[in-house]
This record gives sequence, C-alpha cells and structure tokens, in this order.
Amino acid sequence: MEIGKKIKALRIQKNLTQEELADRAELTKGFISQVERDLTSPSIATLVDILQCLGTDLKSFFDDSEDTQVVFHKGDFFEKKDNELKNTIEWIIPNAQKNMMEPILVTIEAGGSTYPDNPHEGEEFGYVLKGSIEIHIGTQVYRAKKEESFYFTPAYQHYITSEKGAVLLWISTPPSF
Repeated sequence: MEIGKKIKALRIQKNLTQEELADRAELTKGFISQVERDLTSPSIATLVDILQCLGTDLKSFFDDSEDTQVVFHKGDFFEKKDNELKNTIEWIIPNAQKNMMEPILVTIEAGGSTYPDNPHEGEEFGYVLKGSIEIHIGTQVYRAKKEESFYFTPAYQHYITSEKGAVLLWISTPPSF
C-alpha cells in the first residue's frame, strides 16, 4: 500500500501545506515530503502522530471496506411483488436502509395501492414517471400525474393508489420501506 498518496490526499483535503502538517506533527517539511512520495516510511508512532494531525487514526486510515459502488444497474435491484395490493417495489439502491434516504421504484397496477405506512419522523418525496396517482395523507387526497412530484412530512398514515396504473420514484428519509 502506498500510504504516502493517502497522507497527501488527507493533507490536501484538510487544506494544509506540508510545512503546516510538519509543524503540527513536530517533524520536518522534508520528512513529510519524503513520506508523501513513498521515499521513506514513518514509524508506527510517527504515523499515528501524522494521522492525528489529519483528524484520523490508524484503523480508519487502513480501512478499505467503504462502499465504492456509485452506479447501480437493474441486476443490482431488489424486487418485491405484492399481488394483493397489485404493486411492485424495486429497491434501486441495494442496502439503502443504512443510508439517510431510501429511493425505491414503485409500479402500481390499475386499481392497486401501496401498503399504508404509519406516521413517522422524516420526509417523503416522489416523482411520477408514468400514469397518475392519488396520495392519501390522513383524510386528505392529493393527485399527481406524469412529470409531477410530491413532498410531505409523514405525520399521518399515508399510502398511494392508482386507478389506471403508475410508475413512480419514491424517496423516504429515514428509510421506511
């Protein structure tokens, strides 16, 4: 592993010069330069000092287990079909329940609906891709058609119906689907 490149990237991210980092870590600018170019390796104690000055630690610095997938394809989606409610829900970002928001693609067949969701903290946003829908929030009903969007805070029980069928992108935070 080329630790020098990672240290340099962290230093730049923190808007520090080599000299500023060296001063904070009580090292020389030349030593920091050599470390960043992988010409020398710091001792563990020195590396800990450098990383501390950069706002991180050894575990985080060497942890390469981050999710790096940015683009998700149809094969990555998880699909659930509900024959009773006449809908299909596709989780278009796998494992999105660990994120702040959860986008799903909902296809409602003619006369179908989504499962009623109870009031909860957060926000709901949607965009109608095809057809038209009725958004039921408490005792109120709102209509949206293709290329229209909706947004609400889910303080009341809510669900969506469609008389003729629809496809919509629905994003919830925190995840509740």
